Amino acid sequence: MVPTLQALVGQGVDAIDTPALVVDLDAANRNLQRMAEFAERHNVRLRPHAKMHKSAAFAHMQLQAGAVGLCTQTVAEAEVLAAGGANDLLISNQVVAPAKLHRVAALAHLLKGRGGRLAIAVDSEGGIERLAQAMRLTNAAIDVFVEVDIGQGRCGVAPGAAVVDLVRTLAARAPSLRYAGLHAYQGGAQHLRSVAERRAAIDRGAEQLRATRALLDAADLAPPLITGAGTGTFAQEAASGLWGEIQPGSFLFMDADYARNQRDPAQPPFEHALFVKSQVISVAAGHAVCDAGHKSHAIDSGGPTVHPLPGQPPLATQNGGDEATILTPLESGGELPALPALGDTVWLIPGHCDPTVNLHNQLIAVRGGLQEGRVEAVVPVLARGVW
Repeated sequence: MVPTLQALVGQGVDAIDTPALVVDLDAANRNLQRMAEFAERHNVRLRPHAKMHKSAAFAHMQLQAGAVGLCTQTVAEAEVLAAGGANDLLISNQVVAPAKLHRVAALAHLLKGRGGRLAIAVDSEGGIERLAQAMRLTNAAIDVFVEVDIGQGRCGVAPGAAVVDLVRTLAARAPSLRYAGLHAYQGGAQHLRSVAERRAAIDRGAEQLRATRALLDAADLAPPLITGAGTGTFAQEAASGLWGEIQPGSFLFMDADYARNQRDPAQPPFEHALFVKSQVISVAAGHAVCDAGHKSHAIDSGGPTVHPLPGQPPLATQNGGDEATILTPLESGGELPALPALGDTVWLIPGHCDPTVNLHNQLIAVRGGLQEGRVEAVVPVLARGVW
């Protein structure tokens, strides 16, 4: 971490140089409280996905609010969170490389030694065999979820008889591999824009999952738990009676792409809490330029939007390259409003929070708002990268 950044703690937001990734802690805490209350009210376990923030500090914030544990998508993320004190982790992805599986076994051993647990997803007999071989390196056991493809078209075994066959294969690997249940996540449904589209997608997946569970029940292989769900659909999974655990991640920070979704009234409202602080470095006729380009915010889900400040005109953004975003006035009829001035602060809301966080070495956590707030902490993004 750059040592001078710690000097920001206690200073006002004006002291933050640009471009910088900033978290509004008040908004993030409200988002977390709303999600925790939802999970408690609907009697589902909350296991947030930490691939979004990649930070032990925010993981602890979620655990303190009632999360039962955390999801990661990589072995490295799980290792970092464990080193930071998290004890209940699920790697919700396939791991088949021997070197990584040896790290999985070591992590399972570490967590067992302090009363914790590690879980992982599998979707093939080959994956089960490789995992079982790696677990011979330790006397620890690992919880294993069979991943079911309920519409994502990515990882996962097809619903139905194929799941039963794979669960039988897994059960034969006890006690080092413990059958923990099913992992069923429909990522493609998360950003369907209308509530009706998202509900229909989850309903289709739930129908397949319900039939699969009936086959497992008949084979005396009932899943102890079904886990899955994301920020765009978790209310549907919770209402289905199938999922006992939900894995939303983006709700904590939110992003511009999720804001484009029609809000489901069955879900609590969430606020934007992740911003890129930028500064206007050039002004021309009809546009201005700020100093945060796509090295500062991910553009895979579209460009950023501009968080409105009092007195600042509504602005649209265009990709200006690595180090710049182009700002233009939003047309509202009549004469176009003035552009921000040279040196003005512009707060960008990233299009996709997860890969945006992965671009930065630290999150600057602010308490008291983006105008009058003060820096409370500089939080290292310890799990960035894909190693």
